[in-house]
Amino acid sequence: MLAGKELMALEAAGMRTPADLLEHLPRRHEDRRRFDAFPNQPTAVAVCLRGTVIDAGPKGFGGRRFTEAVVMDGSGGVFGSGKVTLRWFNMPFIHKVVAAGQEIIVYGKVKLSTGRLVIDHPEFEVLREDDPGESIHVERVVPIYRNLSGLSQRRLRELMHLCLVRCEPEGFERPPDLGDGMSRHQALWAAHFPESVEAGVAARRRFALEEFFALQLNVVWKRSRYHDRQGRELGWKTTSLKRFYESLPFDLTGAQKRSIKEILADMRSRRPMNRLLQGDVGAGKTFVAMAAMLLAIDSGCQAALMAPTQILAEQHFLTFERWLEPLGIRLALRTGSRDETSHLEIEGRPQILIGTHALLYDKVAFEDLGLVVIDEQHKFGVAQRAALIRQGVMPDVLVMTATPIPRTLTMTIYGDLDVSLLDEKPPGRAKIVTAVRVSPKQTDVTKFVKEQLGQGRQAYLVYPLVEESGTLKAESATEAFEKWRKRLGGYEVGLIHGKLKPEEKEEVMRRFREGEIAALVATTVIEVGVDVPNASVMLLHHAERFGLAQIHQLRGRIGRGGHKGYCILLTDGKSPEALEKLRVLEQSGDGFEIAEADLRLRGPGDVLGTAQSGLSDLKFADFLTDTALLREARALADRVISEDPMLDGCHAGLRGLIDDERAEGEAGTTA
Repeated sequence: MLAGKELMALEAAGMRTPADLLEHLPRRHEDRRRFDAFPNQPTAVAVCLRGTVIDAGPKGFGGRRFTEAVVMDGSGGVFGSGKVTLRWFNMPFIHKVVAAGQEIIVYGKVKLSTGRLVIDHPEFEVLREDDPGESIHVERVVPIYRNLSGLSQRRLRELMHLCLVRCEPEGFERPPDLGDGMSRHQALWAAHFPESVEAGVAARRRFALEEFFALQLNVVWKRSRYHDRQGRELGWKTTSLKRFYESLPFDLTGAQKRSIKEILADMRSRRPMNRLLQGDVGAGKTFVAMAAMLLAIDSGCQAALMAPTQILAEQHFLTFERWLEPLGIRLALRTGSRDETSHLEIEGRPQILIGTHALLYDKVAFEDLGLVVIDEQHKFGVAQRAALIRQGVMPDVLVMTATPIPRTLTMTIYGDLDVSLLDEKPPGRAKIVTAVRVSPKQTDVTKFVKEQLGQGRQAYLVYPLVEESGTLKAESATEAFEKWRKRLGGYEVGLIHGKLKPEEKEEVMRRFREGEIAALVATTVIEVGVDVPNASVMLLHHAERFGLAQIHQLRGRIGRGGHKGYCILLTDGKSPEALEKLRVLEQSGDGFEIAEADLRLRGPGDVLGTAQSGLSDLKFADFLTDTALLREARALADRVISEDPMLDGCHAGLRGLIDDERAEGEAGTTA
């Protein structure tokens, strides 16, 4: 059945049984009962074409070598009368596979290049003379798999079909009851070889439900475990909170007030608070965190806020100091290079500690930690978060993020937390105009920046790289710094990036905040928490290299002082997909809407960071935008936990999932 090389290829992919192989579900299906017409212009979406190769072979120009094949419609005019050129770069073996006279199926987006319609690096399959009739490769809906090294699509399809035909249905463990009455064997047939494209999508969605159910079962179990713990009742005394509120020269938004009430109810509860405070850029999370920390202080315990970077920790300290020192609150700052206290700390222990991961190693400052606040919590590892929580005895926990997270990801990753949403922005935030500019003249760009600086504003000039790269064709911040110094003669230009020493970054940001630097050449180190009210201009170079949510975060650094903001997205325009992505930012300032679009375009690993998101191994990540499916999975998990809290009668694989979670110990809060 299998050649030695095929066995090795399957084992290398972790497939040792027929069941393992069948779990490698198609990523899409092609309806090979009909094909798209050969186009006469570029296409916005991928097309599936069937035609005949009329010319093929290696080509080259300007030192570049590639393989090219010209395919003509072979349907006798039924599907059109055009032809398309296929190109493969740095893949010399292709010319041994594709030859003139072959019938071929190709899949990809058509673009215009040197006056020809071209598909670069298409998916393709060469048909054989024995394909007509009852073949599993044509004249039906055909599965297309993620590539496995050493196995062609054709051979993989044949092996899948053979497994389904020969394997006994009883050989497949029945999954948890998903309410569809379908056995796993039946579901696999429908997923691999459906009767229609729609049936194939439905089958994949069914397996996605099974996978998401397992995720949600873990989340619901963690939530129930946390809710069963005995915590401490805090927040009954509100003296400092009232004084703080009365000292504000502005009113809090309705969303801030609602979130504070939710936090207050949690802190007064006997169970430990485990809450996510999620808000768009500039929604006012810091003031909500202050309110929570004042409630902890009035209960006689300490509060700590951990931030991912020294810049952000220092900024939080300065903000807290400005608002809380007049109320007599004792503050302390702990970072890798600085231990700083407010002048009130000489009167006693610090009541609020703010810092980076340096807080994890401060064994002296903590006496009775009652509230832990973790800012931009996805930038910390599980162990770091748990280590800070262990500094207290069952403290309340508030985790915050300024990264808008799509609702489906919130349900998946943070489903064991209660969620407070800041969906309003404080009044007075200036309008930010966002515009995409394709390969503009540098003189025009410089003129615009100078005009804004001449009006007394400041500018961020952001680049994706710190230094020149041998592999990426993008100007770096260090290269651009010298150029901008010449372009902006008469204005002070600064440079900041992640490779600078902490004290160097701190000095650059101090000078920028105080107006000594007019234009700051930067990398994404300024993405989170940097607050310079006078900065109203941001130029984002090579904008196509940033994610949507990341650009939204970056542009939140401008327009914070009441002046109209300008975020200019500079791109070469070579990628239609990148332009489509950037246009989303022109049209919307809603971080949650943008996050949903980012999830659709890039997937969860890129949106949140693969390692931190915990979603790197998902087989059905493309269904994470399906809110209804996630809710169905959550309802199933809620039902299972309510009926069987210890999972004694549960599916063995799902019990193992929870056992893995138990092994993490009782250290703290959510992963």
